[in-house]
Amino acid sequence: MSRRSLRITRQKHIEEPTVNLTPLIDVVFVILIMFILIAPMLELDRVDLADAADERANAPIAVQEASKITIYVHKDNKITLNDQPVTIDQLAEQLKQAKKRHPNARPQLFHDRRGHFGVYQSVKNAAEAAGFQQMDIILKPV
Repeated sequence: MSRRSLRITRQKHIEEPTVNLTPLIDVVFVILIMFILIAPMLELDRVDLADAADERANAPIAVQEASKITIYVHKDNKITLNDQPVTIDQLAEQLKQAKKRHPNARPQLFHDRRGHFGVYQSVKNAAEAAGFQQMDIILKPV
């Protein structure tokens, strides 16, 4: 009998441990589905960039002419319109009046690089609400 018991024990195979990946795959699919559902709902504001000049790529571009509507955003995020300090609410109203006086003028925005981007966005929104289709943004005057 001892031989039979040895044969039986020899025939048993030791099973290797396995990892159940089903819960991991389920979680990954749920996250993927959430991204697929949420991505179309995100609003992105796109900015069209100007084409780069081939030979004059490094040459500075001069401000062509002084606009009748100049907006300055200073490093402390204070806004001036034609050298008069204004708030965002006042800016929107005064830009509407400026649009009536100068319908073909294009506002020029001088924005200090240390100023917050949110202030730029507020100025841009005020200009759009006033009816301006374009606005010159001067980052470093020549």
